[in-house]
Amino acid sequence: MQQPVSDKGISPKAWYQVACEKSGFVSDAQQLEAIEELEAFWQQLVEFKNKRDQFLGRSLLSPDVPNGLYIWGGVGRGKTFFMDGFYHCLPFRRKRRIHFHNFMVEVHHEMKQLAHERDPLMALADRIGHSTRLLCLDEFHVDDIADAMILGRLLDALFERGVILLTTSNYSPDELYPNGLQRQNFLPAIALLKRELKVLHLDGDADYRLLQMERDPLFMMAADASTEEHMNSLFQRLTAGMHTEADFIQVRQIRIPVRRAAREVVWFDFKELCGGHHDQSDYLEIAYRYPTVFISGIPQMTADNGAEARRFTWLIDVLYDNHVKLVASFDVALEKLYAEGKHSSEAQRISSRLTEMQIRPYLERPHHSRGVTLTE
Repeated sequence: MQQPVSDKGISPKAWYQVACEKSGFVSDAQQLEAIEELEAFWQQLVEFKNKRDQFLGRSLLSPDVPNGLYIWGGVGRGKTFFMDGFYHCLPFRRKRRIHFHNFMVEVHHEMKQLAHERDPLMALADRIGHSTRLLCLDEFHVDDIADAMILGRLLDALFERGVILLTTSNYSPDELYPNGLQRQNFLPAIALLKRELKVLHLDGDADYRLLQMERDPLFMMAADASTEEHMNSLFQRLTAGMHTEADFIQVRQIRIPVRRAAREVVWFDFKELCGGHHDQSDYLEIAYRYPTVFISGIPQMTADNGAEARRFTWLIDVLYDNHVKLVASFDVALEKLYAEGKHSSEAQRISSRLTEMQIRPYLERPHHSRGVTLTE
């Protein structure tokens, strides 16, 4: 696979300069302040790695482990964008980037597997500490009492083992787990985060993902000569060029061919996504993993492609319910998408949803991945 340019060892500031030169990129003073903080953090980690390489035995006590970073701010401010850029720039082998919700699912699963240990949580911390130096957790939030009771001890144990944390959140540390059950028992975890991590507020009112998607039409005609170029341009801007030339994604035990894939954006051909034997569970997992989905070559729905039309209905319902942004090319105008059954309530519902998915109120909705129920 082709690796992102930032994997070649450039610093966050150099990576950000490359991103700024891309067509349509919008920068501001808050982002410039954030990249300065990330540059300083990167320099600390590179220096730490170089010093450790000089010590026989690589003692955790010398040199001192740098503090981590907690980046918080509103939706669409670029927090995940900065985390991903930093992750790819850092020349560490033992690094991991994962969505916070997925991380906690893993924590609960691993603790069940370690139930025979005297202290499963400490055994899990040992595992993570052995495999991971930098842990990047995206969208840190706490809304579950079981997570709240685990996090304080787990984070403390990870810091003791030299794990460095970079996390993003929509909330400041003091706003985590508001009105939660037994919140007083979570307050030490908040104090720990504030002590061990530098807190950076990525402020501002602009949602840059929304600005990118408002700049161009989201639904296009497949036959137009400019459509492929427009879709490519928007994909590049949404991913800042940080994508791999993957041939497929894995959904359950199925490989689904893709045109392109990045952490939060994936691009399919209609025939691959709605043909074959896919069902709602496949689309649920896609909706869970990708806040933005591109689809090329959506045909007119007729009696001749009834099976594909039915899967398309499932797909749009799932994407809509979970606030996934859709960029698509169609063989026919949207009002002609359903050639038959004009009075079908199902056809009317899907057409209405597709219309709504192009306008600002829908685009402003946050991705609703935590509402997706995945099958085992």
